[in-house]
Amino acid sequence: MINVLIAEDQGMLRGALGSLLDFEDDIDIVGKASNGKEALQLILSLQPDVCLMDIEMPFMSGLEVASEVKKQMSSCKIIILTTFARPGYFEQAVKIGVDGYMLKDGSIDELAESIRSVMRGKREFSPELIFGSMKNDNPLTDREKDVLRLAGEGKTSKEMSAELFLSAGTVRNYMSEIINKLEVKNRTEAVTVAKEKGWI
Repeated sequence: MINVLIAEDQGMLRGALGSLLDFEDDIDIVGKASNGKEALQLILSLQPDVCLMDIEMPFMSGLEVASEVKKQMSSCKIIILTTFARPGYFEQAVKIGVDGYMLKDGSIDELAESIRSVMRGKREFSPELIFGSMKNDNPLTDREKDVLRLAGEGKTSKEMSAELFLSAGTVRNYMSEIINKLEVKNRTEAVTVAKEKGWI
């Protein structure tokens, strides 16, 4: 029997996934979480074989939970289920070492088969996500991502330079390079584009 935990903040979808997967003879739903924090606690206490994880959840994102789980217990397989075909999310998920990354619009049969496949040691990724990721490589360097992340938090150039140990001029240069690379007009648009693509 494969013990599965579902982490999904939308109640209706969480219930539907649980009910449909319960029809599978070899799958047992051992727990459900409505936010990232709860998901991490349940995974560590229930030790399921597989966790189906949404990305955008309150308190902790699915990627943050996956990262923690991979550090603390390697036995739990993580399949990310998402509505968002954002290449940046996919890149982060692959770096973390998730076992599957599927779009929510697939069939329950496909999902059940992916769970079995992951349990056999394979990795399951939606083809659309792989191709989307290949077409949309993140053009930003790690330092540019740091600058843009802080800009997204509403930090001024002065605050950013203090936090990153850079001069204000260097921060401005990074910001102008980011704006050029993302082909936008200003830092607000740069933050929006990078967030939409999951790059920050």
